[in-house]
Amino acid sequence: MKAIDKVLCGIKSMSQTKSFTFITILVLSSVFSSLKAEIKLPAIISSNMILQRNTDVVLWGWADNNEKITIEFSWLKNEINVIADNNGNWKFSVKTTNSKEAQTIRLKSNASNILLENILFGEVWLCSGQSNMEMGLKGPYKNGQPVFGANMAIAKSYNSNLHLFTAPRMPSKSPLKDVKNKTSWIIKSCSSDYGVWQEASPRSVADFSALAYFFGKQLQEILDVPVALIHSSWGGSNIQSWLSNEVINSFQKFDSASVNLNKRPNRIPTALFNGMIAPIIPYTIKGLLWYQGESNARIPLKYKIFFHAMVKDWRTRWDINFPVYYVQIAPYLYDKNNESFSSNKNSAFMREAQLQCLNLIPNSGIAITLDIGDAKSIHPPQKKKVADRLLFNALNKTYGYTAVDCEGPTYDSYEVKDGGILLKFKNVENGLYV
Repeated sequence: MKAIDKVLCGIKSMSQTKSFTFITILVLSSVFSSLKAEIKLPAIISSNMILQRNTDVVLWGWADNNEKITIEFSWLKNEINVIADNNGNWKFSVKTTNSKEAQTIRLKSNASNILLENILFGEVWLCSGQSNMEMGLKGPYKNGQPVFGANMAIAKSYNSNLHLFTAPRMPSKSPLKDVKNKTSWIIKSCSSDYGVWQEASPRSVADFSALAYFFGKQLQEILDVPVALIHSSWGGSNIQSWLSNEVINSFQKFDSASVNLNKRPNRIPTALFNGMIAPIIPYTIKGLLWYQGESNARIPLKYKIFFHAMVKDWRTRWDINFPVYYVQIAPYLYDKNNESFSSNKNSAFMREAQLQCLNLIPNSGIAITLDIGDAKSIHPPQKKKVADRLLFNALNKTYGYTAVDCEGPTYDSYEVKDGGILLKFKNVENGLYV
């Protein structure tokens, strides 16, 4: 607006001339035409991103109303022309390939010439949940809860084919169009950039989700293709905070207008969906990794319903029937008063509800953690073992590695026999051992 002020001052000095009206119109027309809005892209669409390979991916952004945008792709012969709608929104899909070569995208309009570089095609996984997903490789050492094997993992983390993106902590009363970098909710860190695509390196992985990193690193090595990890989680969050307004209101009447986002925003219905999931949609993903449930351990029956509804809603919004692989909450004394084992405060009821979700949610799998929990820590340090079990699900069910077992022994039935109880299990092709 400083440029306009200068122009108006100049016009004022010419106000005595006969040509004042004509000059005013001419100059203002020139100024405003030069202030045409540039093309804007969401943070997740930028240089260093990885696009889901060999499929139609969605790209989107904003510009002037009805602005014509020309997009050139290094892997296509012909450019694509897109016209922003009356509100300045534009979106289109483009076919990717299996190429392992770095690609570029150039977007041009009357006011913009944007070049996106180092774009790869690979496998894109969204990783979400609460603290056990959020917990970085360095771990919350101040609480004496480390991640086993983290130091070596950080030291050996350089990988130009593994790219990371972390959505900033950002609660919102309504769905945001883009993630925001500058917010008081972000955990300050000198080794992690939020809302920016980064290649894996000691600097970028140290505060990145340990669980997601171990999964992605091994998936990249096994498939020998680039892998992208989009991390969007918040410690202590309940599942209601990750539900959309439409879903939460199908269960209970909720109006976000009166809530205070400064008070436990990770427990406010819809707040994290609005600020940390909505801005990522419709970035094309392969699948979802989910580690959450500790904050809902006392309402296992409701959780089962909420989780099913969340997955269905997210798949609908993405228009992708992506696989969902989730983690069973580990054993931990959630009830400090050690109340009756029949109480919902016993986490066994929650684990049972999570197991039952397999029958409710098609194209899903669970990573069992009953044997790798920690009685004194709600953040089990064996993050790689958990990641391995998620990985086995993905390899077997998504990538066709059928020789890789991914389901542990599951109770089937029992029979009273010879003065004892004979238990029968499913998924025991290779037998059982104690």
